[in-house]
Amino acid sequence: MRADFGQQMIELVEGDITAQRVDAIVNAANSRLAGGGGVDGAIHRHGGPRIMQETDRLYPDGCPTGSAVVTGAGNLAAKHVIHAVGPFWSGGRRGEAELLASAYRRCLELARENDCASIAFPSLSTGAYRYPIDQAARVALGTVFDHLADAPAVQLVRFVLFSAGPFAAFAAALEELH
Repeated sequence: MRADFGQQMIELVEGDITAQRVDAIVNAANSRLAGGGGVDGAIHRHGGPRIMQETDRLYPDGCPTGSAVVTGAGNLAAKHVIHAVGPFWSGGRRGEAELLASAYRRCLELARENDCASIAFPSLSTGAYRYPIDQAARVALGTVFDHLADAPAVQLVRFVLFSAGPFAAFAAALEELH
């Protein structure tokens, strides 16, 4: 599924983010940048130890929630991995939506700063951090829509969703917002 914005495009695909041939892949990281399970574990397994070595060297203090940092992509097809730290879901009363939007915005800024024309996102914060997928999809897509209007350098934003449930939630949000 896709939505076109002039020469820019948002795509939704079901699949494996580590297999994407884009300039930057976004990692759903923790604030310590310490590696973990889910998307984070898959990126580190497929990308190899250079990614962790670079995060340890460049970001010894980690990354705050709502932000992101960039490294090389190790053995992945992408040029860069952007490590984004989304919020834990606490019922929506602790600024989770703004923190999630901030993480997506910072990823897009880093993509632009690193001359990336294409970027692939997972669904940030919806796994172990338990952010409700329908709400997360609206925040993610709304943030990307707003950013694309101001950042023509990024031509393709792809959301790579691991299974049918998240794909359906993002597809519904895309139809609603577009």
